[in-house]
Amino acid sequence: MHFAAIGRILGVLLMLFSISHVPPLLIALYDNGGSSSSFIWAFAITLFTGFFLWLPVHHARADLRVRDGYLITALFWIVLGSFGAIPFMLSPSPNMGVVESLFEAFSGLSTTGATVLTGIDQLPRSILYYRQQLQWLGGMGIVVLAVAIMPMLGVGGMQLYRTEMPGPLKDNKLSPRIADTAKTLWLIYCALTLLCALAYWAAGMNLFDAIGHSFSTIAIGGFSTHDASIGYFDSALIELICMFFMAISGMNFALHFLALRSRSLTAYLKDPECQTYLKILAAAFLITATVLMIYNHHDDPLLSIRYAAFEVVSVATTTGFGITDFSGWPSLLPFLLLYTTFIGACAGSTGGGMKVMRVMLLYRQGQREIQRLLHPNGVFTIKLGKRRVPDRVIESVWGFFVVYMVTFFTLMLALLACELDPITAFSALASCMNNLGPALGDATAHYGNLPAAAQLILSLAMILGRLEIFSLLILLSPAFWRY
Repeated sequence: MHFAAIGRILGVLLMLFSISHVPPLLIALYDNGGSSSSFIWAFAITLFTGFFLWLPVHHARADLRVRDGYLITALFWIVLGSFGAIPFMLSPSPNMGVVESLFEAFSGLSTTGATVLTGIDQLPRSILYYRQQLQWLGGMGIVVLAVAIMPMLGVGGMQLYRTEMPGPLKDNKLSPRIADTAKTLWLIYCALTLLCALAYWAAGMNLFDAIGHSFSTIAIGGFSTHDASIGYFDSALIELICMFFMAISGMNFALHFLALRSRSLTAYLKDPECQTYLKILAAAFLITATVLMIYNHHDDPLLSIRYAAFEVVSVATTTGFGITDFSGWPSLLPFLLLYTTFIGACAGSTGGGMKVMRVMLLYRQGQREIQRLLHPNGVFTIKLGKRRVPDRVIESVWGFFVVYMVTFFTLMLALLACELDPITAFSALASCMNNLGPALGDATAHYGNLPAAAQLILSLAMILGRLEIFSLLILLSPAFWRY
């Protein structure tokens, strides 16, 4: 393990992260707000901690190994979440404790969108912007951004890229050099953010709200600058724009790259994962809209269609924006929407969940086992489109699914031990582990009423979900630490 090189990289990345406190500081100074001192202290603490971590080992040079990449990724998310909580802890508004600040910071960076805050409309604009910015930085993964500068640090970045990028097929690259890959991803990410902000602005949002909501939309985060979320604007046009960009952000970013390069939509139409993703959204919408109309939940059927379309796209992509309270919907709908978050968005996107590709492979493996029962001597292969999927990938998907479920049930028991009722425990854990945000029961409006121990458990669930479990749990293996 190259601890000196790891310390050097963490130090540099912490110093870079300190720059993220500058924009909200400028907003606080412009508004003459009392939160400016909290961002000054956060900037100074983060900068100097990174500097003193970097200084003793700044000459260290080494090629990263796989285990180094996993350790840096896990440490960086934990460290960033901890330092990202400083402005919340120091700001007079909101007045938050240590655990609540950590929860809010981890929720932002993991793009979960769960919050312990109330009265969001009354918060200083600097804090509102900072929350949105945390989600934007976490959306594509700050580590992927760091990979783009790895050549300057004298280390290779492929190990970081593999541990950070979601999905089972992590070796796919958009370009031969990993630094070029990271830069390409961020260019697409920034371009989508800009387009989304301009669309929101043109549709009637003020500039501050447009920028803030574009951050959380493209990041599939769900934080809002208003308590009522997207419902605050009561605009069908804004909801359509939001649904479009949520759906786009839930797709594999490699498809956006291929579509831009070929100047054609063929990449989306031919990709089996993208096709399945859109079919899931369509099926969930049809079921939701039909049930709402059967139960006459809204007097106007058009309202049922409007609310069903938005909430399905928002929840199924694990964004978490809201225009109505889906927890009060009739019949199976609240749990149906929560179940869609276990599937989540596409691999290689900013979304959460197990990813559509994994669910596809699990389903096709189930089909193959049925065929083997009927034809014991037959040889059956699993394909995605025209590509044969290696058995090693299928094994890793099954392994992920088993570890995911074991982790889920273990954390569920821990939440029940915190005296949460079963509905609150299940929905809050499903929401946090799948990086959604909204939940049922006592966490319907916010998570502020949950015990501190439950908030810490859910913070861990957010990071586990963001790093897709293995990247964090591998550190608990004794074999990881053996040379």
